[in-house]
Amino acid sequence: MEIHVVDNNVEKAIRVLKRKLQQEGLFREMKQRKYYEKPSVKKKRKEKEAQRRLRKKLRIMKPE
Repeated sequence: MEIHVVDNNVEKAIRVLKRKLQQEGLFREMKQRKYYEKPSVKKKRKEKEAQRRLRKKLRIMKPE
């Protein structure tokens, strides 16, 4: 990943970097790896996330 600093505007470059890292899910992954997660808990979390993504997808596709 590469972020370019334009006109010595480091603040803006840092904001862009944070946004990119958040979109890639790096912060979420760091929180999850902070502590050990049992396989059963991991499986339940993954299923819950999949359901959440499905609901979001259906909500977006559903015209109102």
